[in-house]
Amino acid sequence: MGPDRTNQPAAARVPGRRRKCIMHVDMDAFFVSVELRTRPELRGKPVIVGFPGERSVVLSASYEARAFGVKSAMPMAVAARMCPQAVIIEPRHKLYYDVSAQLMAIFGSITELVEPLSVDEAFLDVSGALRRLGPPRGIGELVRRQVASELGITASVGIAETKFVAKIASTRCKPDGLLLIGPDETVPYLHSLPVGALWGVGAKTAEVLAKMGIRTVADVAATPVSALRKTLGATGEHVHQLSWGIDPRPVTPVRLEKSIGAEETFATDTADQAVLHRELLRLSHRTAARLRASGMVARTVALKLRFADFSTITRSRTVPTPVDSAQLIYAVVLQLLEAAGNRGMAVRLVGVRAEQLEDASRTSLQLSIDRRDDNWRAAEQALDEVVRKFGNKSVLPARLMEPGTGA
Repeated sequence: MGPDRTNQPAAARVPGRRRKCIMHVDMDAFFVSVELRTRPELRGKPVIVGFPGERSVVLSASYEARAFGVKSAMPMAVAARMCPQAVIIEPRHKLYYDVSAQLMAIFGSITELVEPLSVDEAFLDVSGALRRLGPPRGIGELVRRQVASELGITASVGIAETKFVAKIASTRCKPDGLLLIGPDETVPYLHSLPVGALWGVGAKTAEVLAKMGIRTVADVAATPVSALRKTLGATGEHVHQLSWGIDPRPVTPVRLEKSIGAEETFATDTADQAVLHRELLRLSHRTAARLRASGMVARTVALKLRFADFSTITRSRTVPTPVDSAQLIYAVVLQLLEAAGNRGMAVRLVGVRAEQLEDASRTSLQLSIDRRDDNWRAAEQALDEVVRKFGNKSVLPARLMEPGTGA
């Protein structure tokens, strides 16, 4: 017996509607997979990427570690208790960004319509590539083969008519799989899933829906929009449309990051201004390097402070000229730190963030009144080139050198 289409939105019933072919490509345990390329002896073993400190978090876990309950963003201390036999590898962020750039280049060779979501996943609209490259499943397998042969890692690919369904498909074929959900299969497939599969339905919303007797996507689809809207507000109509596979959002190829930043949790809470300044300088360099690598400049610089009691404050300042220099970012961050005042409490976490980003190629970086600002920018660009050739620890500002590493 087919699904009851009494409440099916009209948009889902338009005859002759042009079919789209959307792919969601997601790497499998990306950071771990990249590391295992040079540590093949660890394949098949529980592996965690993250700093081993008590207060650090898991950045990525192999599927063998996940079997013990280890998850991304979980405190490392908890992960170590769950899976004490796991091998812990410290992250190499620059390497991951380099591999990500290669990954996006592979996607770009398939279609111009690529929407990156993070370093290791993207939506691809391959509708215009079908005549050139063949049927959807063949294109999906082509992507997987290229990722495996060129990068030495595995990808899971979900294929559907919409972004939402493609994302569900990739999630359900992990790891190292491919799932195509055709137009005629979409509604029956969705209606077999629990309500939590819908975007916008988290744990709290699921509880509210459960009180209405709604526990599956099919239940949502069978519920009048008016009843959902009354209970969930504007989200009600959204989840009802998704329950019928309706997601009109296009793949957007140019997606500028809203902000770029870095933060660090101290191993021990500190009120030492010298320690705070040194860490803020380090984070300013990480942020500025990512800005330049992305070809972006920032009009706003923000500081984040989390104190020993877990209270958190953020302060930001808009600068007269867009910046991509660590020294300029650092100068603003110090002003924000001073303006935040001394709360008489040790600091647990500090963060630096660049906001209101603009494409550097379209923004005129005016010469500063103080010529030293432009000298800093030139010096940091030269540092970028050294890092590209010799690695991210080859050259550091003197203040960031570890004790005993000097000449």
